[in-house]
Amino acid sequence: MKKNIFLLLTFLLIYTSIFAQKKSSDYVTYYGKLQNTTYQILKQKEITIAYLGGSITNMDGWRALVSQKLAQKYPETKFKFINAGISSLGSLPHAFRLQKDLLDSAKVDLLFVESAVNDAVNGTNEKTQRRALEGVIRHALKANPYTDIVMMAFVDQDKIADYKAGKIPREVKVHEDIAKYYHLPFVNLAKEITERIDAGEFTWEKDFKNLHPSPFGQRYYTNTISSIFNESFEQDVQQQLFAHQFPPSLDVGNYNDGIYWPISKVRKNTGFKIIQKWEPQDSASTRQGFVDIPILEGKGNGANFELKFKGNTLGITVLSGPDAGVLAYEIDGKHYDPIDINTQYSKKLHLPRYLLLADDLGKGKHLLKLIVNQSKERTTGNVIRIPWFLVNNPK
Repeated sequence: MKKNIFLLLTFLLIYTSIFAQKKSSDYVTYYGKLQNTTYQILKQKEITIAYLGGSITNMDGWRALVSQKLAQKYPETKFKFINAGISSLGSLPHAFRLQKDLLDSAKVDLLFVESAVNDAVNGTNEKTQRRALEGVIRHALKANPYTDIVMMAFVDQDKIADYKAGKIPREVKVHEDIAKYYHLPFVNLAKEITERIDAGEFTWEKDFKNLHPSPFGQRYYTNTISSIFNESFEQDVQQQLFAHQFPPSLDVGNYNDGIYWPISKVRKNTGFKIIQKWEPQDSASTRQGFVDIPILEGKGNGANFELKFKGNTLGITVLSGPDAGVLAYEIDGKHYDPIDINTQYSKKLHLPRYLLLADDLGKGKHLLKLIVNQSKERTTGNVIRIPWFLVNNPK
């Protein structure tokens, strides 16, 4: 009798545990629907889907699996998948590279956006995150008002710690706030993984393993992200495309017109030269997309140039390698704090960094004066390498 009761209690415990688990779709908030995506897959049978993110997007994982599942489920639909993931890049880079890396070459129908992990790693402040992500959305919809957009927040150990402490991670909240305001689906993988770990379904150390998820972790990402299609396709299919409406900007300083400003526009150049197909002359590695491209390289203390530009924001992309120096600069005669572009990764990697030099400049013409200095903390390093400048609203 006791044995039967024990078996019954064990069965009930297992049964309760299994059915108490949340579904993947529970971690998707539908502030908006994918009505245009549904129409294009089921009616037009042709769609271009782009993935904008960092290394977790770029790696062979959830992105490829989601694409594969869609292609297999809808074999009569012509899919075009674009990988716009680049390691180390977050919201600020996304806002300024969107045009060149994506919109110049494709009419995007469905766009996945994620930067929560790299925004934390890169130390991007909240104001910049909000301006950048809002800029991505408005820029994408300006290019194609029929584009559906999905906002996502991936997990890292800091986000797990925040949730365990009863706090919503800053980057997650930014992503969700933007999604809610612009009526976009929001996929919260950071919360899902934390809650599943807390429920004892798996562990970070043995199963998920890293912010770059193991194959086990990639399956969780895939299941949750794929669930948005199941939910959307349960709705009645509309009979035409509908343009997304633009609400007023949350922040009028958002980077909705962010572009790359070419290095060829520098003038009064001393100690700088453009290398048309740059590659490192040392043993440090590079990031995909930041080698064999034109680079403005300045060597030696005092190397300098001037740059005229238009727009209310100016930034710069630099490659922070072993010999990276310090850039000092002024804009319209105003001096700013020098920036040491060296990082903890610079000894082994020419890391691409996107730096915001000045914001809220006002529209119109401006003048940048930049000079190379050597770090006081290091005995070596007085080189600046620039692939692009970053300009917003250059009208």
